[in-house]
Amino acid sequence: TMMQLRTLILTSVMLPWMLSSAAKEKHMRKPKVKISLGETKFSVNKGDENPPVAFPELPTCLLCVCLSGSVYCEEVTPEMSAVPALPKETAYLYARFNKIRRIRHRDFADMATLKRIDLTGNLISEIEDGAFAKLPHLEELNLSENRLTKVPALPAKLLSFNANFNQLRAQGVKPAAFRKLTRLTYLYLGNNELTAVPQLPESLHVVHLHNNNIWTITDETFCKGNSSHYIRSNMEEVRLDGNPVALSMHPDSFICLPSLPIGWYD
Repeated sequence: TMMQLRTLILTSVMLPWMLSSAAKEKHMRKPKVKISLGETKFSVNKGDENPPVAFPELPTCLLCVCLSGSVYCEEVTPEMSAVPALPKETAYLYARFNKIRRIRHRDFADMATLKRIDLTGNLISEIEDGAFAKLPHLEELNLSENRLTKVPALPAKLLSFNANFNQLRAQGVKPAAFRKLTRLTYLYLGNNELTAVPQLPESLHVVHLHNNNIWTITDETFCKGNSSHYIRSNMEEVRLDGNPVALSMHPDSFICLPSLPIGWYD
């Protein structure tokens, strides 16, 4: 019939065109792209022959604010879980209130210009050996409000170290952790889990040890028990409040200081 003839002609013309279009579409289909900060990669569709391809990391100065040697990476979105690659001329890094969990040795390798690092309010629980120790000009290091259980090796020229509000314990503080820092002026170790006062360098002006678990001190903690002439003239401020130690039981422990410890005591 006429209707059957038309159907036959239409099928013979349209079918090859439809098959050709489908094949072309399959050939031109692009792989799905999945991008993540820090490890920027894309994964191809299942069945594609090409392996995943890695792209360079996003430039730090697109994620942060870079101004004449200062890098500000505060509360970066999407969340920052590692220290980003820094411009070689960086002197001041502020990477506060992110999700950084670990400091790697390579994070600050060859960064000779760094003077200040502020990593307040992250999730740092691990610092690889030597991550800070070989920074020749580092003067200020702030690691407060993290999850540290031990003090990392510190550079010789450090002036200020802040590790308030961590989980530091006595076994995590090496005997010479601060003693050899002959320029250290400000030391903040409040709100931790220390049971003893660490050895303190003569250069200190301020030391905060409040809200720890320090039970006792001796005549050698701040002074020299065998010398009644020794005056620790640099020490301007000591905080020991919020510890179980009874200062009244150790009257000679502060005899060399210009002033008694500050804070509220029972």
